[in-house]
Amino acid sequence: MKFSDSIISALRAITANKLRSFLTMLGVVIGVGSVIAMIGIGEGTKKKSLENLQAMGTNMLTIMPNWRRGGMSVSGDVATLKEEDVAAIKARVPLIDQITGVVRSNAPVKYRNRSKSTQILGVEPQAAIIRNAEKTFQGAWFTDRDNEMAERKVVLGYQVFDELFGGENAVGATVRIKNENFEVVGVIPYKGGGGMMSPDDQVYIPLKTAKTRLFGKTNLDMIYAKGSNAELMSITQTQVEEVLAGKRRNAAGEELFRVMNQGEWIQQMEDQTRLLSLLLAGIASVSLLVGGIGIMNIMLVSVTERTREIGLRKAIGAQRNSILSQFLLESVVMCVTGGIIGILIGYTGVAFVAKLLKVPPMVNPQAIMLAFGFSALVGLFFGLYPALRASSLQPIEALRHE
Repeated sequence: MKFSDSIISALRAITANKLRSFLTMLGVVIGVGSVIAMIGIGEGTKKKSLENLQAMGTNMLTIMPNWRRGGMSVSGDVATLKEEDVAAIKARVPLIDQITGVVRSNAPVKYRNRSKSTQILGVEPQAAIIRNAEKTFQGAWFTDRDNEMAERKVVLGYQVFDELFGGENAVGATVRIKNENFEVVGVIPYKGGGGMMSPDDQVYIPLKTAKTRLFGKTNLDMIYAKGSNAELMSITQTQVEEVLAGKRRNAAGEELFRVMNQGEWIQQMEDQTRLLSLLLAGIASVSLLVGGIGIMNIMLVSVTERTREIGLRKAIGAQRNSILSQFLLESVVMCVTGGIIGILIGYTGVAFVAKLLKVPPMVNPQAIMLAFGFSALVGLFFGLYPALRASSLQPIEALRHE
């Protein structure tokens, strides 16, 4: 029997019982679709997350107290940042281009009958450069003079602006923060991202205003710094750590501060999302194996049902290889067909979920080829035993089978 004849015979056998063949392929369809969807959604989420981090700058450092128990170190020393720490870093680390102290607190921002609970950040005007937000959607940032005079000026993150003003012009409007009136001077463009540190869900006021008029704080909660060279951020980070270590250690010699490098965050996120994508794809691949077991079971049933047919074909001269190839092709065709359907479903699923999560749909051609190839291998592997069993039947015994 020619190879083309074997394919035609396999297709006829599959289409002879369409419902059973479809249910048999369902496991492969779900498996391939899940692999494509998991990898695609994972890659899209990774791309979006990396874009959000990069939008805030790859050469940004964040200095925070190294809290361990309620703001205290192990030995009981209070972890605090002060204005002199900002001055020391600025004077002793030449690779620092911009730096600002930060105080923060959560509070509702009110405009007319609307209210939005958000994070209030007290910063100096150079925070706009540090966080890659110099270009505003509306208005402009407050000035050094506004900070020195502790003026009540505010720059809104895009999400806060959208919820309070609904897209209307906000510059010049008055909002209330902790029963204080603030004039809106600017709105930051949409950055994307989520969580507590999303730049869209924050508002910025002058540092001195926050410390003296709003929060009553003398210390800083954080320090933002921007390096002059993104390729030398590890050196910049080390120098900042040395400055702080010389000024602030507890009785046990432990550093009271930690310095976080934005570039390291990006690398860690890449590694974590890559591992998560592989894990999800591995879990989804289990359904492919389950589908393969289902195909093997159905093929064994098919061999039993067609025992007399096999005996008759052997009696009139069919070779063992012809029987083997026919049953093996039936298994492979079902898996490959299920794989193609699964790819289409997986691609549709990626596009749908990506739209809901507002992330770019990323369907990697390599993932498609991997899933398709794996489905074909599943067909070969799980179809081999039924095919061998069919080809090894003796003609006389097969003809006697009831």
